[in-house]
Amino acid sequence: MQVWPGRAYPLGASYDGAGTNFAVFSEAAHRIELCLLHDDGSQTAVELRETDAFVRHAYLPGVMPGQRYGFRVHGPYAPERGQRCNSAKLLLDPYARAISGEIHWDESVYGYHFGRPDSRNDLDSAPHTMASVVVNPYFDWGDDRSPRTDYHRTVIYEAHVKGLTMLHPELPEELRGTYAGLAHPAVISHLTELGVTTLELMPVHQFVHDHRLVDAGLSNYWGYNTIGFFAPHNAYASWGERGEQVLEFKHAVRALHQAGIEVILDVVYNHTAEGSHLGPTLSFRGLDNASYYRLAEDRRHYTDTTGTGNSLLMRSPHVLQMIMDSLRYWVTEMHVDGFRFDLAATLARQFHEVDRLSSFFDLVQQDPVVSRVKLIAEPWDVGEGGYQVGKFPPLWTEWNGEYRDTVRDLWRGRPRTLAEFASRLTGSSDLYQDDGRRPLASINFVTCHDGFTLHDLVSYEEKRNEANGEGNRDGESHNRSWNCGAEGESEDPEVLEVRGRQMRNFIATLMLSQGVPMLSHGDEFGRTQRGNNNAYCQDGELSWVKWPEPGSGAEGTLLEFTRTMVWLRRDHPVFRRRRFFHGRPVAGAQDELTDIAWFTPEGRQMTQRNWQSAQARALTVFLNGNAISEPGPRGERIRDDSFLLMFNAGAEDLDFAVPVHHGRQWQVVVDTARPEGVPPGGGAKVAAGDRVWLVGRSLVVLRRPA
Repeated sequence: MQVWPGRAYPLGASYDGAGTNFAVFSEAAHRIELCLLHDDGSQTAVELRETDAFVRHAYLPGVMPGQRYGFRVHGPYAPERGQRCNSAKLLLDPYARAISGEIHWDESVYGYHFGRPDSRNDLDSAPHTMASVVVNPYFDWGDDRSPRTDYHRTVIYEAHVKGLTMLHPELPEELRGTYAGLAHPAVISHLTELGVTTLELMPVHQFVHDHRLVDAGLSNYWGYNTIGFFAPHNAYASWGERGEQVLEFKHAVRALHQAGIEVILDVVYNHTAEGSHLGPTLSFRGLDNASYYRLAEDRRHYTDTTGTGNSLLMRSPHVLQMIMDSLRYWVTEMHVDGFRFDLAATLARQFHEVDRLSSFFDLVQQDPVVSRVKLIAEPWDVGEGGYQVGKFPPLWTEWNGEYRDTVRDLWRGRPRTLAEFASRLTGSSDLYQDDGRRPLASINFVTCHDGFTLHDLVSYEEKRNEANGEGNRDGESHNRSWNCGAEGESEDPEVLEVRGRQMRNFIATLMLSQGVPMLSHGDEFGRTQRGNNNAYCQDGELSWVKWPEPGSGAEGTLLEFTRTMVWLRRDHPVFRRRRFFHGRPVAGAQDELTDIAWFTPEGRQMTQRNWQSAQARALTVFLNGNAISEPGPRGERIRDDSFLLMFNAGAEDLDFAVPVHHGRQWQVVVDTARPEGVPPGGGAKVAAGDRVWLVGRSLVVLRRPA
């Protein structure tokens, strides 16, 4: 076999049409072998003799796409010094564009013998581990381009590739649970009809099913256990794992873009699947343990702010380079439109504390590719000082956990104060305004993959996680949920009526709030996980979306209501302001009314005492469509209808007065007390001073044409 010197960059395996360049970083290695894996189980070892800045490299003419390979690293094995090189372990390429196979949890994939954590294990891991794959980078994207949907027009739909598609009745069996299933017209049609602009996919980077879960007959279904930051997860491909998963993912992105839907990836750059010091040796640990991971004072162990056993070393230039190379790759080569960063506070831990000025954020800020896509932080981790909602740099948006908690508290009848709810409804200026950000920095959600589904939020007060095999100890115990009078599933018509109303309340509140709304997949159908609020290991019908048949009663009605609320938001810019409300008239407007006003149910202006009353559960909000301060794309003034939002989160029915000085004629367009949520025949007309009867735990929306 011919071996040419090759190049130190780009890292990974780069096919150019005639052969493949291999390059891998390790400061710890004395010697690295590239192992080409053959289908008969044999291997060809090639030593990477050329070294530039700790990058070993070689070019192999004739090595083509589909070739499986791995690395063997010869170097020091001294865990007490943080060194864990062992040439008996076949290692994945951190830059592999595709990965084949899966882990078989044999003792050989560990660096020690079971029961003796201080021993050294020299068993060959090759027969039991995964392999990197050379990929053909060429793909006909045609005229594909990113929809580049502005944040103020964005509606995010969080979904799991398998969970969303596995039970869809219109998908062929072979496409269920796959990237190709996402691209099926039936799935895309559902998203476009719902009004979704942005599909946020739970992890699709290659991940590993934990040894513990596999032994228990479970799996790492959610996928927050990454081992390959450049490789699409091979199990989601319908037709192969020797690079076919890359093509299939690209086909899905292209199809979604053609429908005007963006694709955002939920990415896990805070840790890897190698876990704690008792975890397997799959890639990074064997290449250069101390360069990739945050080591504790006792360098046999890891500093863990993720709850997974390890955390990546965010002050290592090689870790930062890998993350930035990965992000750019997914944007430029895979055409994704943005990222949601899991446990993003860990990415800000350059040393110990969370630092919003850490190197990672500096790199993102100045990067000409990554800085231009959607960047969403999950602004917390499990380390000290890890809850960082409202504290990320101006370029970033954030999952707003304060929004979730406040809205849940309001509708379950345990509000904090109306002032806090008002802040969440109007974009959380208390969190984002001081650092120059706007309402669109707030990604608003009531439910997500982690926690109760919307149906379970109104059906359970206690989690039901026994199926996870952890004695119901896992998952959040304080869910801010209310079961509407009966724990779990119920056939009581009164209980079901209240639950339906509560689900409509949550969806309506989400779509009427300033910021960027996010729906969790299946909530529009009332999907249930039977009270399991931590279904990370449940790969089955408990977690998969059960698609309702057309016109299937209450589920179909909830779907229609969700569509109505999404499109009401999309049609009216007053619900998706790009600037915070001023609370005063806007120059040049047709009236002298303020852009927003707040009233008690009696129609009187709210006082400071009203705002601070923790027992108050009802108010009216006036949104002035004639006082939108931000201009349109050509500098024109934006005008919209005006709206009155009436919230009655208390258990008792209330009589609301229509304010007398904010419009003479109104029409009811939403009433969550109705099963369909939308009044028939266009809704009743009411005049200033009239009374509107609100059932307990309901909201009503009145519209006044511009």
